[in-house]
Amino acid sequence: MSPRQRMINLMYIVLTAMLALNVSSDVLNGFSQVQEGIDRTNLNMSARNKVQFEFLEGLYRENPTKAGNAYSRGLEIHGLSDSLYNAIEALKTEIARQADGPKGDYHKIINNDDLEASSVTMLNPATNKGRKLRASLAEYSRMATSMIADPDKRKTVADMLLTKDSPAPGSVTPLPWEQRMFDNMPAVAAVTLLTKLQNDIRQAESEALSSLITSVDIGDVRVNELNAYVIPNSNMIIRGGKYSANIVLAAIDTTQRPTIYVNGARLNNPNGLYEFVPGAVGTHDFSGYIEVARGDGSIDKRPFKSSYTVIEPMATISPTMMNVLYAGINNPISISVPGVPMNAISATMTNGTLTRNGDTWIAHPGKVGTEAVISVSAQLEGRTQSVGSMTFRVRKLPDPTPYLAVKDGSGNTVHYKGSPKRISKAALMAANGLGAAIDDDILNVTYTVVSFNTVFFDQMGNAIPEVSNGSSFSPRQREQFKRLKPGKSFFISNVKAKGPDGITRDISPMEVALN
Repeated sequence: MSPRQRMINLMYIVLTAMLALNVSSDVLNGFSQVQEGIDRTNLNMSARNKVQFEFLEGLYRENPTKAGNAYSRGLEIHGLSDSLYNAIEALKTEIARQADGPKGDYHKIINNDDLEASSVTMLNPATNKGRKLRASLAEYSRMATSMIADPDKRKTVADMLLTKDSPAPGSVTPLPWEQRMFDNMPAVAAVTLLTKLQNDIRQAESEALSSLITSVDIGDVRVNELNAYVIPNSNMIIRGGKYSANIVLAAIDTTQRPTIYVNGARLNNPNGLYEFVPGAVGTHDFSGYIEVARGDGSIDKRPFKSSYTVIEPMATISPTMMNVLYAGINNPISISVPGVPMNAISATMTNGTLTRNGDTWIAHPGKVGTEAVISVSAQLEGRTQSVGSMTFRVRKLPDPTPYLAVKDGSGNTVHYKGSPKRISKAALMAANGLGAAIDDDILNVTYTVVSFNTVFFDQMGNAIPEVSNGSSFSPRQREQFKRLKPGKSFFISNVKAKGPDGITRDISPMEVALN
């Protein structure tokens, strides 16, 4: 309480004690002086409370969400205070008129020693105004104390508005609050007591409004530094793509860092820097929450979630002079867009078909001699965007090389492609026929031999041609093999082979030399 308020309360106690000693009328006139002093205090308190309520109302207009609850409770206590204050004002007037007649004014009570006026007004069993006042004060005390956060101030207000039964001075029998306050009480003293109650109500209202105003910001997070940040969706933008970034003002408290948890584990970096080495490629999610202390000591928990995409490190090296696709076979194609996951990439092809096979593509070109164009697009920011294309020449497959499938010394099947290498007669006799393939580890394509001739030379140097049985050796050719002597050789010529492109072609002859 203020020093003035404590002085008024002390005067009230002294005068009440003197009244109990049945002092003179001069002392009763002193109650009028106390009454006037408390009235002036009440006017000042009412003005102060009005300013506090208007300030709370201003906070509500600026931020209804933040101050809505405090303003609603402030409106309730402000209205109830005025209602109870005015009700007591009416009781004071009624006591004055009971003492001095219909024109009685409690500011200037003539019969200030009237001992019946307060009892008739407040203790009349037909109206029970004293009991009703007691109930109203108890309800008001309950509401006001519920709005005061400080426990010491809450107890002070509760004691100030206490209306419990207690014994009169010199007695041990508890009396009802209203009887002890108004029974056989001079009119001027009763009016002064009611004015004191009005003062208590304004004091309680002031404490409640102050606590509500403080509570508007008490749950806020305290900060001492403001920084501007640019948070882009991605730092890598494809030409023609869209750059997106949130430009935000971040408020931080450099004296007290928040606690950050990522995927259930506490982040130990005090600056909130989250670093790790990712493992598997693809898009991955992570989430967590931030704990920060509010001004009232409670913890505010704010969840977050995000994702990241891991791609393989890559460099595209393309020989522009050799962008070739071969007709008739599946041509593996690797397509990637840096910064874009594989499942967000699509591609099309002219002069042929292009199909996805996992993370690779298979190009199957059509007409030889006509260019094929592969166009690539990607899903960026929810829309499909073209990211590039490449032109390929379509060529027919090169001619294969004929070979004999024979066993080496270890029993493994190898391709014998002719002189200057030599094979044993046994290996020749074990071979079934002639094969043809492109097996240079760049293109591995198998052909089907349609027919071929063998040419042997007799002792006179005469050529003896023999015709195969498709891709297999004919019986006549095998007879010739049996007659071959060590160190001799023969030729395989007029070889015709058909590739996967459906084209039958003549391929180079080969010389077979025996050990």
